Amino acid sequence: MGDKKYIKPEYYYNRELSWLEFDGRCLSEAQDESIPLFERIKFLSITASNLDEFFMVRVASLKDQVHAGYKKKDIAGMTSSEQLEAINDRTHSFMEAQYRTLNDNLLPDLKKNGLRILTSYKQLNDEQANYVDDYFKHNVYPVLTPMAVDSSRPFPLVRNKTLNIAALILDKDKGEENELATVQVPSVLDRVIKLPSSEEGVTDIILLEEIIEKNLDQLFLNYEVKAAFPYRVMRNADFTIDEEEAEDLLVEIEKSLKRRQWGEVIRLEIAADVDKKLLKQLKKELDVMDEDVFRIEGPLDLTFLMKVNSISGFEHLKYEKWIPKQPAMINPDENLFDQIRNNDILMQHPYESFDPVVNFVRLAAKDPDVLAIKQTLYRVSGNSPIIAALALAAENGKQVSVLVELKARFDEENNIIWARKLEQAGCHVIYGLKGLKTHSKITLVVRREEDGIRRYVHLGTGNYNDSTAKLYTDMGLFTSSELIGEDATAVFNMLSGYSEPPQWNKLTCAPIWLRDKFIRLINREKEHALEGKKARIVAKLNSLCDRGIIAALYEASAAGVKIDLIVRGICSLKVGIPDVSENITVRSIVGNFLEHSRIYYFYNEGYEDVYMASADWMPRNLDRRVEIMFPIEDDNLKDYAIHVLDTELKDNVKAHIMQPDGSYIKPDRGDLEAVNSQEIFQEEANQAGVINKKEKPDRVFIPIMGDEGEQ
Repeated sequence: MGDKKYIKPEYYYNRELSWLEFDGRCLSEAQDESIPLFERIKFLSITASNLDEFFMVRVASLKDQVHAGYKKKDIAGMTSSEQLEAINDRTHSFMEAQYRTLNDNLLPDLKKNGLRILTSYKQLNDEQANYVDDYFKHNVYPVLTPMAVDSSRPFPLVRNKTLNIAALILDKDKGEENELATVQVPSVLDRVIKLPSSEEGVTDIILLEEIIEKNLDQLFLNYEVKAAFPYRVMRNADFTIDEEEAEDLLVEIEKSLKRRQWGEVIRLEIAADVDKKLLKQLKKELDVMDEDVFRIEGPLDLTFLMKVNSISGFEHLKYEKWIPKQPAMINPDENLFDQIRNNDILMQHPYESFDPVVNFVRLAAKDPDVLAIKQTLYRVSGNSPIIAALALAAENGKQVSVLVELKARFDEENNIIWARKLEQAGCHVIYGLKGLKTHSKITLVVRREEDGIRRYVHLGTGNYNDSTAKLYTDMGLFTSSELIGEDATAVFNMLSGYSEPPQWNKLTCAPIWLRDKFIRLINREKEHALEGKKARIVAKLNSLCDRGIIAALYEASAAGVKIDLIVRGICSLKVGIPDVSENITVRSIVGNFLEHSRIYYFYNEGYEDVYMASADWMPRNLDRRVEIMFPIEDDNLKDYAIHVLDTELKDNVKAHIMQPDGSYIKPDRGDLEAVNSQEIFQEEANQAGVINKKEKPDRVFIPIMGDEGEQ
């Protein structure tokens, strides 16, 4: 691990609190009045869905550790219980900020722009009230199941993330003590209900739970509804599987998916003005502690705002929809295999279309000269064209091997469906490696040509998901390199037969080789700096929380290596520590697209090594997953990858700069021209890209280390 002085707990941020900082950066986008209004409500929705997943997985895991008596401290020196306490405080403050943003800024701005979200029947005019009553009678009432709770009817299962209404009801005949009742708001119905217009140019909407709450008396006809409030629970969704004991991994995961609905309640959200007696009964039935109750000043579950975002008629309050462009290096009128054989091809999604990746598999499925297709799948779309192409290939008699990672969290059910479909089509399906997740993104096509067998390979930083490829920034490489082709074959042999190659030509894989490779690359820059040579590291990734990597970066920084990190989410590294991290900068870019690509740059005495990978600098990526890092060796492609890093380092619009106290601030542009890296990449894609231009892109992050003109 290097010098132990660099692993002091005070040199590290807790990863969970760092993640909450990231969600705070998303919230700041919702608060930014320079952003179109409907994009702001989308960001607020994203903060809510992010927080849900954070609780179901990360908070749930910490609670499991506390229950198990786990006392080991994290890299920042915090126990599980200390982390939970800090998370709880931070989350309460964060959710208050969410609802201030909604109530004080977004709702008034929406109203000014002709969209009103009505939160009470009192706000409805007569026509709207009649419409809603009729809507309830014909569309909602038949679907509802009211459930009273008494000695003969136990409290029902309240499913994870569902919206419900709790009520205190009194028997009109017996006049006995109030009883608890609950009704689930049906997820099969639209939550956002558009109402008849109250005035010209105004769109009124109301939420489904408001309609149900107003009509609860129709569900409990012999009772008086004394109080009613919406509530929502979050359950532990972090299940583990004993793969040693599981005879059939697919069946075992199917069982575990059902257990998610029964997991421990880790968060209860309820209206802020809830009746005290009702809340007391709910807490008892759900076994919830006071600190896990979140009182909400507004509609529960802000993910409904994504539905609001899709309401038509407000396109002027949104960004113009981006249509990914034809990749600059690919001619759609020429055979793709011929083009890959002539040159390596680099693509940047979603600025450039993901279609060539889909077409690569489709073409291979139909090409009579293709003998085999092998691919890893981690997350795919609901109606995946890649799955269809793989199935067609098998039906056409080709050897098709697909690793479907069943343990991809929250995509398990989807992946089980696809795995079975592929098996039915005749594909050889592998369900991942025991004890590891296969997170690598690789496709191998084996083709018979005049001069013998040739291997074509696609390597990427993101999933083979045609839907998210329109939203996530990722890089993809097509190559017919013999050395990479040999490595690709070795990867699939390792996945299907557990045979580790004696050596790798170009690729580097986790969990065995990748950590050592990164440490060697970092240490090489450190040695160059100690020798008085130029030394530079630039890394773009999603998360950084591996202590070994961070300690190596600290050591390199102390030796004089200039290190710039572009880390979208979690970052446990601290900047500005005297004699430790004074040469390190950290920035996070939160924009219209989700930054997802992983690019690693090492100056290497001017040779400029550039790598891309499926892996972040996290223990799970380096030690518990199958990951692939691949080099970018073509000079033009390398220049473009450096251009991507350089442009993001110049971003002063969507970048948030880490401060020594762990907070992030937007850079003060002063008189500088605004630089929005995502908009620059969109413009370049509109101009047919820069990858295949003869002249090199303008680069400013070299020269380095105090040379004249450094920026």
